Amino acid sequence: MAKTYRVVTRGANGELRIKDYPTNEPLLRLHMQIGIDDCSTDLSLRGLPLFRGLIGPMPDGKGVIRYESPDVFETLTREWGTTKPVRRSRRRTGAPSADTAGA
Repeated sequence: MAKTYRVVTRGANGELRIKDYPTNEPLLRLHMQIGIDDCSTDLSLRGLPLFRGLIGPMPDGKGVIRYESPDVFETLTREWGTTKPVRRSRRRTGAPSADTAGA
């Protein structure tokens, strides 16, 4: 399966900037590799490079490996943590009636 390496940063005016690469070669030229991922719970990420100044690798859909700048990671994590989950009402079932109990 082909992999896409995605880097998400913030532009000067505050908007998210997303840049996709077909290989990790441009990342290796632009960022200093400081290690490899050896503890991800997603086994497909193990062995991928860790870069100074980027958070990641993390999965971002099928075949996409995402790295984020620290400020993007902090902002998106905070937004994710403050979103309220959609509350679903449980389907209520009544107690079994006397005529169906023990039948």
